[in-house]
Amino acid sequence: MTALDWAGIAVAISTLLGALSVAVKFLTTHYLMELKPNGGSSIKDSINRMEQRIDELYKLIAEK
Repeated sequence: MTALDWAGIAVAISTLLGALSVAVKFLTTHYLMELKPNGGSSIKDSINRMEQRIDELYKLIAEK
């Protein structure tokens, strides 16, 4: 293999690693955004609503 072949392989590997790192950063950012409350449509908001309903159910059960 010539030096040009090795350079081509190095460029290909570095391109793939760069694309992989960008994809991981993109996915991580978007998954973490689901864990922050945003006014109603995130997973965190859904969990908060369920917790409030469960607390109300506990209060109703305790009163009986």
